[in-house]
Amino acid sequence: MSGAPKGLVSETAHPLLDRIAARPQLAALAGALFIGFSGIFYRYAEVSPETATVFRSLYGLPVLGAVAWLERRRFGGMPGSSIRLAALAGVFFAADLLLWHHAIEFIGAGLATVLGNLQVVVVALVAWALLRERPARTTLLALPVVVAGVVLISGVLDGAAYGEDPLLGVGLGILTALAYASYLMVIRLVGRDLRRPAGPVFISTAATAVVAAAYGALAGGLDPVPAWPSHGWLILVGVTSQSVGYVLISIGLPRLPSAVTSIILLAQPVATVALARVLLTEVPSTIQVAGIGLVIGGIAIATIPVSRLRDRARRRASSGPASENGADDPSSY
Repeated sequence: MSGAPKGLVSETAHPLLDRIAARPQLAALAGALFIGFSGIFYRYAEVSPETATVFRSLYGLPVLGAVAWLERRRFGGMPGSSIRLAALAGVFFAADLLLWHHAIEFIGAGLATVLGNLQVVVVALVAWALLRERPARTTLLALPVVVAGVVLISGVLDGAAYGEDPLLGVGLGILTALAYASYLMVIRLVGRDLRRPAGPVFISTAATAVVAAAYGALAGGLDPVPAWPSHGWLILVGVTSQSVGYVLISIGLPRLPSAVTSIILLAQPVATVALARVLLTEVPSTIQVAGIGLVIGGIAIATIPVSRLRDRARRRASSGPASENGADDPSSY
């Protein structure tokens, strides 16, 4: 491959990454699908949450490290402050994965993934509490919808709820969202350099492996030598979800309009619920399915910029066909 696609200014560390960046929607969708399989592969592995967290991180490092090396060779090393922040983010990501894997044990891969995506609302609430940043009106509107959905998923109103302990699973799922929100808030402090999708994630993933290994050794849940075929499933989740999926997401999403980004991110938990139903025979009750709908709907209310899209549609209608030339310009969102 001799260079970036014709007409595309090289903006990443390698021509292959430039080609991926030239198709951000496809990259983001593929990344979301890879990550959507994460809970499925964890179930198939049949290992402890601690073992899964350590080995998916370790097996994700080679791909992330290769891309990070290309980034360093072309753009130079990351500042020390960014490295330290990325390592701190890895501590929160270790908590996120450990809590999420435990939630799966109690409520299933599909429902646990839906709850983990509550981070969209959690980030806004944490920023409100700690930074006095008042959430957007759409976030406040979404909050009661999401809370109602969580209550339905928890099984407190449902004697036929799916899961070994749905209420405990919901509690762990909410803590998962809080840990992931903390990870996102810290990793964003590293910077938004579109040229470096892998460097910060490589460092945070390495930190995640260390923290999870230490916790697993102390708690007694770590199996240092998983048997086959469990090991194969851990390799698969590490390569697809932990590394390739995150690189694709990191390349694709920043180059897309916010409305498209929101829709793609919402597709990931929906895909996991569907995959869990087909591949794992996870069958949530009717009330829990209604809860899933409320949670996904609430997240959509909080993240999809409906008012911007409406205003933009009005401008296009008033301006006529000439305005369509900028229809796909992300800067207009």
